[in-house]
Amino acid sequence: MNTVPNSLSEPRELGRLLLVYWRRWTTVTLLVTATAVAYALLAPKTWQASQALIVRNEAVGGESEPGRLHGAEDLKSIQETIMELAKSHSVLKATLLEVGPPADSKRPSAWPTDSDVEDLQNSVKIAPPKGVEFGTSEVFYLEVRDKDRTRVSQLNSALSHQLQLDLQEIRNAKAQSMIEELNKAVQVAQSDLQAATVQLTALEKEVGSDLPELRALLDANSSDTSLRRTVSEIENELRQFRGTEKANRQLLALLKEALADPTRLVAAPNRLLDSQPALRRLKEGLVDAQLRTANLQGRMMDDHPEVISAHEAETQVADRLHAELSTAIRGLESELSSDASRLEMLEKQRKNAAARLTRLAGLRATYANLLSEATNRARLLDRAEQNLTIARSDSASARAASLIARVDAPNTGTHPISLGGAMIVLGGLLGGLITGFGIVLLTAPASVAAGASPQSVSSSSAARSASATGKTMAPYAEPMPPPVTPSAPICEPWSMTVAAHGSRLNCTQALRVLNEQGKLNTATVS
Repeated sequence: MNTVPNSLSEPRELGRLLLVYWRRWTTVTLLVTATAVAYALLAPKTWQASQALIVRNEAVGGESEPGRLHGAEDLKSIQETIMELAKSHSVLKATLLEVGPPADSKRPSAWPTDSDVEDLQNSVKIAPPKGVEFGTSEVFYLEVRDKDRTRVSQLNSALSHQLQLDLQEIRNAKAQSMIEELNKAVQVAQSDLQAATVQLTALEKEVGSDLPELRALLDANSSDTSLRRTVSEIENELRQFRGTEKANRQLLALLKEALADPTRLVAAPNRLLDSQPALRRLKEGLVDAQLRTANLQGRMMDDHPEVISAHEAETQVADRLHAELSTAIRGLESELSSDASRLEMLEKQRKNAAARLTRLAGLRATYANLLSEATNRARLLDRAEQNLTIARSDSASARAASLIARVDAPNTGTHPISLGGAMIVLGGLLGGLITGFGIVLLTAPASVAAGASPQSVSSSSAARSASATGKTMAPYAEPMPPPVTPSAPICEPWSMTVAAHGSRLNCTQALRVLNEQGKLNTATVS
């Protein structure tokens, strides 16, 4: 008799298969559930201690406010450094040494081992505040897990303390390294500055008294110097003396002509006689006397006493003028000789000043370079000394204080973070059911799993047995006994007899299989 194949995806077929093999999945479910119950009763609870920490920047050497970080990048960088330190082997080992071994430690003398450090490393976590991205807040949390509630708080406090100490040591080591480097930089800067100072001093000694003039040449805002003013004054004086000399020579020529012909003096311009006030006055007196004589001659006879007196006065003035001309000529000649010497001296001074200016102009570029080099090296030395001072301050502050500050005490909460007993048992029950169902699906015969009836399974089994023994068995044609439920006690021996075929059968199916195998007899039926 053939049955219509059914798929296991149908709930009815899946339920049928689970009912047939109910002992298998119930046994697995009970075992897994019992294991979960034992684990829930015996497994230790896991506690977590959370410590809020706040990080700041160094108080010295920063461009912003003391203690404040410059930006998100600096904050993220220092927090990542703290994260690496929190999981470093040395910090964790020092933490375990500070707390000590647990009460159930098997080898307290060897505490802590590398395994203990690794276990603590897996239990440590750095987390940002809730709802905040890591590196955007100065506050972060140090989380430690352990089986003991009291011990987890001690581990968290010890780890926070070791973090502070280790960060101080790192800052101090960094500062000491910077101090050594900056000491070398200061020494090099001092040596370079000394060399530049020696060269600059030698050049300034060479310049001598003209050093202010040389420095004034380097000043872009200064368009005039004392040496330049001296040269200008000498040149102005030379021009004045040359003009005076030219006027004196003209006057000397005129006076020599007037010495032979006094009337030439009367026609001389007054500007030539500005340097000879006596001649000028005599010239004016002679002109006045001539005018008076001419006026009297126009009104009186030549033999008139007043006319004669005017002629005598005019003659006396002319004689006096002639005598004064000789004196003036000698004075002008002496003055021209003195002016020549003065002009020669001024010309020499001008040449000397111009030569000094030319020399200073040639030294200006070299002096400017040396002065700039000395100034730059002095600036570098000053900067190196400032950095050295900051590094020494960092070293001192690293030994005195830490950049990490603890906020309150570690918080372990009121409940462990591990799963509760009810959740573990429920999970074990669900896992046992899933495992049992899987075992049923994997171990059930393919024909039964494919939807074949148990009778067809028995027939195929008998056929395989007959072919193996080489006997041909006649099909059982007698009427089947009345159906008996699988729960009747009489079915148990038959079912146990054919249990090797992979499944338990009901009474009718067991009788048919026994008949096909030739094992059914009257005694068995009875």
